Amino acid sequence: MRTQTVIYPGTFDPITNGHVDLVERASRLFDKVVLGIAHSEKKTPLFSLDQRVALCKASLSHLDNVEVVGFSNLLIDFAREQGARCVLRGLRAVADFEYEFQLANMNRAMYPDFESIFLTPSEHLSYISSSLVREIAALDGDISPFVPEPVNAAVRERYPNRGA
Repeated sequence: MRTQTVIYPGTFDPITNGHVDLVERASRLFDKVVLGIAHSEKKTPLFSLDQRVALCKASLSHLDNVEVVGFSNLLIDFAREQGARCVLRGLRAVADFEYEFQLANMNRAMYPDFESIFLTPSEHLSYISSSLVREIAALDGDISPFVPEPVNAAVRERYPNRGA
């Protein structure tokens, strides 16, 4: 029997409750979910790659079929290394679709057997994004409703004057 593995890639800086929701739902659809934490040359992350991997592992420890792995190569190469033929992407709004559609077609051009699976977030989480969480935290706002507790604690350490 073939194991169906899906890659859910992103920078996850930080992982949010919206990300966790998608991973939980994907874990019911696939035998294995690999959360691929991307190292990005284009971004200056709040947390290092190792810290993001650790925060994601702590936030997803309740899911037995989820593995968290950092990567710095092309997504399709990472997917091949992980034995995955599909990628999971979250779509919060219609505006996300155009970019994701372009990525899906580019990935398929490089890896013809590679498929993209799109999930929409649960409605009550659809407005959450890592960039908004970082902005709220930097301005001393309370991010606890938007992130798992390990992330909230790590951000409190990063911004010690932030409200609880």
